[in-house]
Amino acid sequence: MSFTGSQNYVASKELQMAVNAAIALEKPLLIKGEPGTGKTVLAQELANSLNTELLQWHIKSTTKAQQGLYEYDAVSRLRDSQLGDNRVHDIKNYIVKGKLWQAFSAEKRVVLLIDEIDKADIEFPNDLLLDLDKMEFHVYETQETVVAKQRPVVIITSNNEKDLPDAFLRRCFFHYINFPDENEMREIVNLHYPDLKKDLLSRALESFFALREVPGLKKKPSTSELLDWLKLLVAEDIPAEVLHEASDKKSIPPLYGALLKNEQDIHLFEKLAFMSRR
Repeated sequence: MSFTGSQNYVASKELQMAVNAAIALEKPLLIKGEPGTGKTVLAQELANSLNTELLQWHIKSTTKAQQGLYEYDAVSRLRDSQLGDNRVHDIKNYIVKGKLWQAFSAEKRVVLLIDEIDKADIEFPNDLLLDLDKMEFHVYETQETVVAKQRPVVIITSNNEKDLPDAFLRRCFFHYINFPDENEMREIVNLHYPDLKKDLLSRALESFFALREVPGLKKKPSTSELLDWLKLLVAEDIPAEVLHEASDKKSIPPLYGALLKNEQDIHLFEKLAFMSRR
């Protein structure tokens, strides 16, 4: 079965090819792109298209690779031993399975999402190399080896906050999600708001892409923020003419809090708008 997008997700031809190539090669798919370009949602839609389960491992700055395999809960075992619990005689009762173990032990092939891998320590990707490559790992406490029953489809996302090791990159199939152009964005919006008035959509997209082109923005608005903004425009019944007037006057668009996320960008836009009016 090949991935072609879904009713809720517009996938470019290049992205479709990347997903299918990674599945065929049985390699992790490393996805990079601006925040809000649908990297995480891709894993969910891929799982839906394959009619299988999605296991999500969201990475934080404190996450260690070992946590994806398993963790030994020594504290609980000590507490149970003090309480005279018979469970202490079997160490397996204190082995907490991580997302990789869950994916390896699944009877049916699953989709495993390792989300925002670049948030973790630089050694994190290297620590995962052997386990993802061999699709097995050793549990020292129980002296057992866990081998994948079915090779999971592994999706790894990165916001490009830091470089990943070359050895890790060699073992992945890479794809960068380019930011959608106006036609692609229109198609994405139509999936979420099929009844949106064409005039309002045209004016909103015009304002949105003009805003993204403002030089010096600390954070450009993303696809998800555009969808939030459109939802607010509809909820507040903002007519297309208001967006047109704001554009003509070079002023900040209505309900801009859905698009601009920090005061520096707001001040920058207001300054540029004031200079344009002069």
